[in-house]
Amino acid sequence: MNVSRALRVTAFALAALTSGSAWAAGGPALVVELESGRVLHAERATDPWFPASITKLLTAYVALDKVRSGQMSMDTLLIVSESATALPPSKMGFKPGTEIRLDNALKMMLVKSANDMAAVIAENIGGSIDGFSELMNAHAQRLGMVSSRFANPHGLPDERNQTTARDMAILARALLTEFPDHKDLFDIGAVQLGRRIMRNTNGLIGRYPGADGMKTGFICSSGFNVVATATRNGRHLITVVFGAQSPNERTIKAAELFDRGFNSKVNFTNPELAALPASSNVTPPDMRPVICDRRGPMPQEEDAPAVAETDSNIPNLFSSEVMAFAGDAQKPVRTVLGPRTAVEPERVWVGLNPPSEAEIAAAAAAEAAAEEARRAKSKKAVAPKKANKPAAKQAEPKEPAVTPVIEKEAEKAAPKGKAQPRVSVTVKPVTSTPKPAAKAPADAKAKAPQKAEAAGKPKSVAN
Repeated sequence: MNVSRALRVTAFALAALTSGSAWAAGGPALVVELESGRVLHAERATDPWFPASITKLLTAYVALDKVRSGQMSMDTLLIVSESATALPPSKMGFKPGTEIRLDNALKMMLVKSANDMAAVIAENIGGSIDGFSELMNAHAQRLGMVSSRFANPHGLPDERNQTTARDMAILARALLTEFPDHKDLFDIGAVQLGRRIMRNTNGLIGRYPGADGMKTGFICSSGFNVVATATRNGRHLITVVFGAQSPNERTIKAAELFDRGFNSKVNFTNPELAALPASSNVTPPDMRPVICDRRGPMPQEEDAPAVAETDSNIPNLFSSEVMAFAGDAQKPVRTVLGPRTAVEPERVWVGLNPPSEAEIAAAAAAEAAAEEARRAKSKKAVAPKKANKPAAKQAEPKEPAVTPVIEKEAEKAAPKGKAQPRVSVTVKPVTSTPKPAAKAPADAKAKAPQKAEAAGKPKSVAN
């Protein structure tokens, strides 16, 4: 291929990215080679989108930059604030005043996607959420994330938050190339705090061969997002998927993009990230009607236990209307993902030093005892309600002491067919007898007429 034809091919590919007829049913997608920074596949890659929890990648970048500059270290203690504690899940739920090392806070934020840990990092570095957001935006602009802006460190809903697939690929490259000593932060399969084990929300880790990071994100307005990395045969790729309708769809689509990327070759016709044209859209779409305002249970961030094999869950994914993979990547790719492999969770803790084995065992025993006490209390709270019901039924016939006598007398005096109405009527005389009895004389002669009168009234009413 000569240079002029190569330029025409590249121009066509770039023009296709902004086509209004591009696959409208799916969100943005992008595949980039880490080492060269060249784009293998781009689909609406510069469209604005709500970032959700992939925002935490930039929070991690700001924190690691502080460590690089010597202003902080990974064992710097951060203090949990009341405002961080008040944030909605996902979160760790520590009490205000708890001290946590920076490295542990980063691990819990990236694996558990803990919003409170993102806030703790932000407040301890920037002094406030707003102060930290200014740092985030300054770093984003310096890195070339020209279409991004951030209003908080965790990605919880805020109309001011927005990014693009291209910008997040730029950030992913910066994290891996500028902080190679900390790349393992993004590849932790699970963390363990005491007896509590929290699995990474990235469904590719432990399931897709070669997957080694980075971060997922989900709010109703964004759909299911992921920035993912994988290595195969010495090649390192970054894949970005936005707006999937479920975690499984997100995982499968990212896996398919990786498969096609590893089966393709990069040359000088592939554009660099900076060369991708800007989108004509200026505001992110709201995915809530598609993601959350539909029938069925509320979507969850976790993948299902297994994903069935598929030839393609995404129709027309590699049509001519997007910048598709070149050469042999156009051949059908069969993506197969099974259950996640077991991983050894990485321990995290509160305070400066890790707990000893004895302290871990004691904490586990205390937690088990507390759980047993909660269960026992719950059973005890339920038991009296069941026991009181039969007791109440037994007490009901005993309330009017003279009722059985009246019923027997009424049955003797009345025909068999009318015995039932007489029993129901006798309630009135019985409930009214205590009042005259309290005012009557104490002698036996006065009580006798009352008994006769009480016995006589049912007969006159029934007849």
